[in-house]
Amino acid sequence: MSENHTEEQSSPIKTPKQLITVILLSFLVPIGLIVLLSQLLTTGLKTGDKQGAMSDEMVAARLKPVGQVEVTDPNAPKVEKSGKEIVEAVCGACHMSGALGAPKIGDKAGWSVHIAHGLEHLTQNAIKGVKQMPARGGNPDLTDTEIARAIVFMANQSGANFQEPAAKAAAPAKK
Repeated sequence: MSENHTEEQSSPIKTPKQLITVILLSFLVPIGLIVLLSQLLTTGLKTGDKQGAMSDEMVAARLKPVGQVEVTDPNAPKVEKSGKEIVEAVCGACHMSGALGAPKIGDKAGWSVHIAHGLEHLTQNAIKGVKQMPARGGNPDLTDTEIARAIVFMANQSGANFQEPAAKAAAPAKK
């Protein structure tokens, strides 16, 4: 480089007022961002109307335990459940939505082929399991009568006219 080099370097800051403004902003902008971020992290998102995922019901559902323990006396007589109770507790998981190809409750066309085979055939299939349905709907504690009641409940809502089986006499408690 020669000493005759006359090019001047230019700066975007030309006046002392601009210099003071740049220095102040270089401190205030990061501090403002830190304050905003800390407020977001400590207070969370605020929703004014408490709808959707922030509603009390939805929060309670997310906090609900996954399972619960039920303690029963093994010598107590078993009380058989109604068909509706069994469908709501066991069968409805697939037969309400039609999951895994299960005929949906109320679908007369879907159930017509099964209803034509009769209640006894349907009950035996449910007890043994058929296609993707596990034996006894996945609940080994269900009695044959309870399974038949559940089938009658579902099939009658889908065009059948089956009679619900009567409860069997309770076995006497062992001594």
